[in-house]
Amino acid sequence: MDFLTQILAPSRPTAIVDVGANPIDSDPPYKAMLAAGLCDVIGFEPQADALARLQKMAGLRERYLPDALGDGTSHTLNICGIDGMTSLLNPDPAQLALFNLFPIWGAVKETHTISTRRLDDVAEIAHMDFLKMDIQGSERMVLLNGKTKLADTVAIQTEMSFVPLYKDQPVFGDMDLLLRELGFLPHCFAELKVWPLAPTVVADQPNRGLRQVLEADMVYVRDFTRAGNMSPEQWKHLALIAHHCYRSVDLVVRALNMLAELGAVPAGTSDRYLSSFGRKPN
Repeated sequence: MDFLTQILAPSRPTAIVDVGANPIDSDPPYKAMLAAGLCDVIGFEPQADALARLQKMAGLRERYLPDALGDGTSHTLNICGIDGMTSLLNPDPAQLALFNLFPIWGAVKETHTISTRRLDDVAEIAHMDFLKMDIQGSERMVLLNGKTKLADTVAIQTEMSFVPLYKDQPVFGDMDLLLRELGFLPHCFAELKVWPLAPTVVADQPNRGLRQVLEADMVYVRDFTRAGNMSPEQWKHLALIAHHCYRSVDLVVRALNMLAELGAVPAGTSDRYLSSFGRKPN
């Protein structure tokens, strides 16, 4: 067991919900936590092939369900040229044409009518400390239909679009306002994607971005400005997520200091944390 988990002694493993769990781009941010046995993961993936891959690779602390999360009604699932573009929203050909490769990737190959489940109605989710979403424009719908479960959540990583590729897709400003209304503050960019505007191609690489931002995976965390904004258990899980998923040392220190203020850990715990991996407290 790592030093931070030992000193925090949370009452249970960190509960992670991954909506759109298809591992198409990179490892999930919680990979290290999962490998260390520090978290439990419930993932949702409505694409059958992707779900089968996830279930085949799943460990004892992972469970993957075939559901699409949304508003509880039926929607059309647009199966696109690549898995990562499949969405409940309709791709916008005019917007896709702004960027190299996207007219091909975003072309709809087939459609299926599927039912969606509201996040708040998913009984399989007993706890949700960390919510990760990558569902091509439906993230706002999930948040609006999950406010009860989100009340205990301390961190959210969600994809945000700066230039929408789908019709009626919420953009960064819409998502930022909603997340702030739900009690979260922006923390960091997990990934920022720049993409070349068509038809410019650099060094024969049509996906080599220059300056134009397209989308980002952004991390929001529950308002950390006052100790009373979270329970001691919430602060503990925030510290663990910040440390293992993002190496956000300053946020860990903030969480430990707030826990000390609440009497949940001894004073000076943040100094011990910093010393544990060679950082000297100021």
